[in-house]
Amino acid sequence: MTDGWDWRRPGGAGAPVGGPAPGQPPQGAGGATTSPWWTDALADPWRDPYAPAAVVVPAAAPDGSADPEPVTDPDLPTRPGLRQVVLVSLITALLAGSLGSALTYAVLRGGDVPTLGAQAGQAPALAQRKPESLAGVAERVLPSVVTIRVASLGGTSEGSGFVVSAEGHIVTNDHVVADGPGRATVLFNDGSTAAGTVVGQDPESDIAVIKVSRSGLTPVQFGDSDALAVGDPVLAMGSPLSLTNTVTAGIVSALDRTMQAGEPGGPTRYYAAIQTDAAVNHGNSGGPLVDGGGRVVGVNSTIKSLVADGQEAGNIGLAFAIPINQAKRVTEEIIGTGKARRTVIGASVGGTGATGGGVRLNAVEPAGPAAAAGMRTGDVVLRLDGHPMTDPTDLVALVRKYAPGSVVTVEYRRGSARQNTSVTLAADAK
Repeated sequence: MTDGWDWRRPGGAGAPVGGPAPGQPPQGAGGATTSPWWTDALADPWRDPYAPAAVVVPAAAPDGSADPEPVTDPDLPTRPGLRQVVLVSLITALLAGSLGSALTYAVLRGGDVPTLGAQAGQAPALAQRKPESLAGVAERVLPSVVTIRVASLGGTSEGSGFVVSAEGHIVTNDHVVADGPGRATVLFNDGSTAAGTVVGQDPESDIAVIKVSRSGLTPVQFGDSDALAVGDPVLAMGSPLSLTNTVTAGIVSALDRTMQAGEPGGPTRYYAAIQTDAAVNHGNSGGPLVDGGGRVVGVNSTIKSLVADGQEAGNIGLAFAIPINQAKRVTEEIIGTGKARRTVIGASVGGTGATGGGVRLNAVEPAGPAAAAGMRTGDVVLRLDGHPMTDPTDLVALVRKYAPGSVVTVEYRRGSARQNTSVTLAADAK
């Protein structure tokens, strides 16, 4: 069942079933010749498959007015315009700059590094450097601390010192200036220097005084070394190993630590010293030991070390200072008379007691302080002002700590009997 239309026949249902012979025009009804195309054949993709294929190219118009519109092949490469070149170059430059900045930032920051630290606020109390803080004490005292250099045939010795008068007097150790010609170079905290002259020195107490001609000096404040207690904070100031304006901190480790020191061939020095664990090294000698209030309580003088004699010693936390009460008294005497008095008890000491400890008196001067107090040769001193005697150095060092005229209590043993007496110490007629 069909609708009578044959797609193979352009003429429709009435066209011959077999279609025209190849190469012949199609026949219409009644044998008439018809067009091989139907009216809309050009728009119909389903043309007669039996019709011969033909490509019709219209002839060009003589005047060229009908030239076809030129068509550009989209696959062909095109030449960019100036505007495109500028735009591409600008974008490339911006990208390169951004990439370079990012790489530089990453290299300098070491990668993705977060912001360190919290937002700054008010400084904590410990960072405000109040006058009574260690930093406040150091700031106040350091302008009065000096470095002392003494040239001699053996080279240049260096130590520390501190200003004790507005007139230019400076205290240091005797062993700092002992080998010099009586002159020294004084280097101040601000870097300026001045020539100094040795006013006087006391080898046995290890105190010397230098004077410079300079105005505007600020002397230190003196404390009371007898009021110190073990555990009190202290600062040691000076020029250890030529490192000027150095401050170290520690505590009072012991009081009245009796010691005997001195160089071979030189005087023997006795100390009833302040022991501290503040770091003290060569070059600190003569510098001040300062308490928590910024007052000088001692003169740094010597250290203990584990090295053998003749080798360079270093800090091991055992440093010793001359009590300032003793050093101040010796300084005043040197400034006033050019020399210092030596305090004596009027007896010579030998070994220790055979039993029960103490120090034996080998000889007692007939008119000396010990004899005036009733003591005799052979007595064994057990305590002097409460300090136990275990070595002859103890008695000598403690006696020299006191000023002439001081009254001290002495506990001693005669035979098996213990006795107590008061001795008024005197100055040696040297």
